[in-house]
Amino acid sequence: MDPRPPLHALCAELNVHTRFVDGLGREVEVAPETLVAICASLGAEVERESDAAGALETLRHTRENGPVVPPVILAWDGLLPQVQVRSIGAVQATLTLEGGGDVVIDALAGTLNHPFRLPLGLHRLAVDTAGRRDHATVISAPTRAWRSEGSAHRWGINAHLAALRSLRSRAVADLRDLERTCEWIAEAGGDLVAVLPLLPTFNDHPAEPSPYSPVSRLFWSELILDLGDRHRPAPDVARLDVSAADAEVRAALATMTPAGSTGDAELARYAAFRGAQARLGRNWRDWPNEARLGSLAPDHVDPDEASFHMTAQTLLRAQLSDLRRGLDERGIRLGLDLAVGAHPDGYDAWSRQALFAEGIAVGAPPDPGFPSGQDWGFSPIVPGLSRAEGHRYLLACIEHQASLAGVLRIDHVMAFSRLYWIPHGFDLDRGAYVSYPSHELFALLTLTSSRYRCDVVGENLGTVPRDIVEALPRHRVRGMYLAIFAVAGEDPRPPDRDEVAYVGSHDTPTFVGWLEGRDIDERVRTGLLDQERAPEERTAREEAIGRLIGITGGSVDDPDDLLDRVLAWLATSDSPLVLPWLEDLWLEPDQVNLPGTRSIDRPNWQRVMSQPLDELMSDPGVRRRLEALDRGRRRTESDERRQTRDATAGRRVPASETPETP
Repeated sequence: MDPRPPLHALCAELNVHTRFVDGLGREVEVAPETLVAICASLGAEVERESDAAGALETLRHTRENGPVVPPVILAWDGLLPQVQVRSIGAVQATLTLEGGGDVVIDALAGTLNHPFRLPLGLHRLAVDTAGRRDHATVISAPTRAWRSEGSAHRWGINAHLAALRSLRSRAVADLRDLERTCEWIAEAGGDLVAVLPLLPTFNDHPAEPSPYSPVSRLFWSELILDLGDRHRPAPDVARLDVSAADAEVRAALATMTPAGSTGDAELARYAAFRGAQARLGRNWRDWPNEARLGSLAPDHVDPDEASFHMTAQTLLRAQLSDLRRGLDERGIRLGLDLAVGAHPDGYDAWSRQALFAEGIAVGAPPDPGFPSGQDWGFSPIVPGLSRAEGHRYLLACIEHQASLAGVLRIDHVMAFSRLYWIPHGFDLDRGAYVSYPSHELFALLTLTSSRYRCDVVGENLGTVPRDIVEALPRHRVRGMYLAIFAVAGEDPRPPDRDEVAYVGSHDTPTFVGWLEGRDIDERVRTGLLDQERAPEERTAREEAIGRLIGITGGSVDDPDDLLDRVLAWLATSDSPLVLPWLEDLWLEPDQVNLPGTRSIDRPNWQRVMSQPLDELMSDPGVRRRLEALDRGRRRTESDERRQTRDATAGRRVPASETPETP
């Protein structure tokens, strides 16, 4: 008999955590109301705590009579493990390979066994037993992600593409500005320009410009199109206005011949969805029942809007392919982000409604930066339903980025292990964690990295579960190191060989903003931080700055010199890649985004660079910093080679390696 309360036993079956430690170090016992709401969103037949025993019995009965094999089977490095089939009768199993062809799998005594290596890919296993057929997805993936060869001490810059405006730019920067930036960094000695997600956003009123709340994770932003001879500059832009940028692209494409059918069913469906939103409204949950459930009739869709998106995506694919080819020839890589989720009103949530938990938001429990908790504004994927489809949607999201990226950064890589679910209507501190099949998700990542030859970085900042800590080195995924986070602790250390080094990121204050505590003031102003706690935060900040100065030298009174010292410290570290935020190079004071706030409350993602790209490239101070960063990286590389050579030269040669003499 299960000694646990029925509700807790039900949570264990559904991988819902009943307790956790929040970001403030407090052990939290999750309230029954929260557990009930989350279990219900996972498909359990429960409305109140007293329903848990019946729901648990129903769930166990369903699983006992369900498929005889697990929905996902991992074949690391192509080796299929032995799989026990739940059947007392004869078993037959056939594996249909992703690239074509069938393989008969031995099924003696109900155990599936295949002694030969499988090709990498997602394969389809069919198991016949006792008059029924069940299927499973076999993910054959390398244990370790692909990693580029060459220098172990590289550098680049990190930037928000929309802000990379030059004197030729429209309302926001485009792919030509990005290409120009890449050429500039390559000429300075760098080999990477990393940008925030290049995904489509809602650009009409109310505009939602956050690249981390996209309409879809399967398509590109039409705003970044290079409009060629239809391009018209927009000088003296006061803010990054996605609505104005959208109007510019529409005006240019209106004079072009619309793209015809590409044979891509996903693209056609996406274009029709955007056309339906133009006619029926953004919130698809308010659409007529037929359209809401995924079936669009011709009168649901604005044909001009659908044609616009079809044409824009077709052009984007061609331009991005040309960009990647050109960057490869120049030896510079593009860094892209895999966003954690997508906008709940967007295409992904509509086209794959069964995958997303209804009535739930993803966020984070209270921590020192956000003592009330966070709501990230999107719905989570239901783990069991993702497994049932072989994680094909998640794989498509990863492949979409990896097909273009030389380096792929996984935003909040802890999502591979768990996500914090908050039932709608509940306070942000009344959520609970739900576990995800991390081994399977890392298999998708290493498979895609190998296929598209891109390095992988996991954003492992904050509270990191043990399985993620262990998984990153096992799968050759680098972590992140933020200097301003490192010195917040009592005993800061430099970045190591498995960490990409940053000063800060798009979610932190700029370097000068951090020194001045501007983010503390903003968090108080926006209600993210209680006024009473602000002095404590400022004291902690002063201590962190003191620790940084203790490492690098310098003074807070000379932020220009202090930043030089910080960059030199990172440049001469063991980190394989140093990526300063571009705007730190000229001491930009204001951060591009304040997590926990919306774009209607604060101009997140809308601040223009204080210098256009043209001036930036010739700015003596910026040039000096890039030259120093390049020298530091090259010197570190040279020192390491010399140490390796000296160590090899001084090694005692064993007798077994001594050549025979006559």
